[in-house]
Amino acid sequence: MGLSFALEVDAPSDLPYDERRADALITVTAHSAAGSAPQTPGAEILIMDRSLSMSGHKLDEAKRAMCAAIDTLRDGTRLGIIAGNHDAHVIFPTTGGLARVDARTREDAKLRVIGQLPEGGTAIGQWLARAHRLFASVDSPGTVRHAVLYTDGKDEHETPEQLRDILTSCTDRFVCDARGLGDDWHYTELLLITQALHGTAEAVVTISDLTEDFTRLMREAQRIVVPRVYLGLRLNDRFQLAFVRQTRPVDAELTARQQQGDETHVPLGSWPPETRQYQVSLQFDPHSLTVDEPLRAARVTLHAELPDGTRGPCSETAAMVVRRRSTPGFGIAPSPDLTRVENERELGMAMRACADAHLRGDLDRADRELRLAIGLAESLRDTARLQLLRAVATSGPDGRLRVRRNVSRGQMQGIGVDSTKTVTRPVDPHELAPLDAGLPRVCPQCGTTSTSPTAKFCEECGHRFGNAGEPVDAL
Repeated sequence: MGLSFALEVDAPSDLPYDERRADALITVTAHSAAGSAPQTPGAEILIMDRSLSMSGHKLDEAKRAMCAAIDTLRDGTRLGIIAGNHDAHVIFPTTGGLARVDARTREDAKLRVIGQLPEGGTAIGQWLARAHRLFASVDSPGTVRHAVLYTDGKDEHETPEQLRDILTSCTDRFVCDARGLGDDWHYTELLLITQALHGTAEAVVTISDLTEDFTRLMREAQRIVVPRVYLGLRLNDRFQLAFVRQTRPVDAELTARQQQGDETHVPLGSWPPETRQYQVSLQFDPHSLTVDEPLRAARVTLHAELPDGTRGPCSETAAMVVRRRSTPGFGIAPSPDLTRVENERELGMAMRACADAHLRGDLDRADRELRLAIGLAESLRDTARLQLLRAVATSGPDGRLRVRRNVSRGQMQGIGVDSTKTVTRPVDPHELAPLDAGLPRVCPQCGTTSTSPTAKFCEECGHRFGNAGEPVDAL
């Protein structure tokens, strides 16, 4: 199969007497299998936005990026190209289906891209539906199906319900990365697409950066070894599945379900060698559990699409075991890892609230959410998202942090898109970038902004700040 999978279940076994929910963090690691595995066949569809708003320099740069992506593909890859506006047109190949990449087809594909002219509106769902039909023409079992699209506008020529319906039909059929160009798209649409199709979303504020980004995406797509992986959950009949979320490297709700006998399969997308983490939450009636008796709530197994196109287990089975404590009112400390996951999700929510408020012109709300997000990022030592937030922050006339008044819409779209990206580990305090000496500190406990950038304690709640922006527990 090319990859070996390891499964680790981290679940607090003891549950409070009246608890109705049990959670587990499931870490999945895929390593390259020993020995030389045959190269996984791949199918790639490039989707270009040629709506009227792409006129001029934007479309020229997008064509350059598309041609660079074509040049990066391996010989033998099946290729299709869709030009999208309010409709979706397959511009390559012109003979139907997908074409195998070689020197001749590369040149033909690039000529078709270069010849596109801007016109019409935007209906991203139609582009994806056409990609779905193209991928369906690939009859080779075990083929990795990957698409990438960019857009510079909002999905204005179809309803949100139409887009969701199309995404539902595309889920577990192919993976798709999405890019927003410039200022006038909306990050929520890209996240909706990439969460459903297990891809990545990025803001490309500087259009000329798209070429490097597309080239990288093609190289990353060529690292994919297993086309489809599933999280298999076999639940004890006293438990019901509440939700499954991916928590690393991005936060995403996984809503698709497939019933395979008495086991529920949750699609996890395509896999290269890497590690991802998921949160599984189960609901139950506490009175259905015998107190102080260990009980297996669920069996967890990974399944994968095999080279012959069939589905089979690809990991050992792990158990999620719980025990209801016998003492009512007896508190049990939550798992530190689960607590961190919840705090990371709260940080993402604050970042999206900041972006949303700014995009609709509510600057006071945007400023409040920015201060909250910075405080959370500091307490989590999430340097990646903290750096993004500081890039749009400045000190206001009252000495408090606020969103820079000259920040572009594209930058705020980037805050929204990157809100779902989670760090893989807490960093050492010495790795943190030093705070800007001119910026006051924001208390991670209560959200109050200090009047001085060198403050040692929060003036509102007394929380003590550490050196170099490291928040520590109040004395």
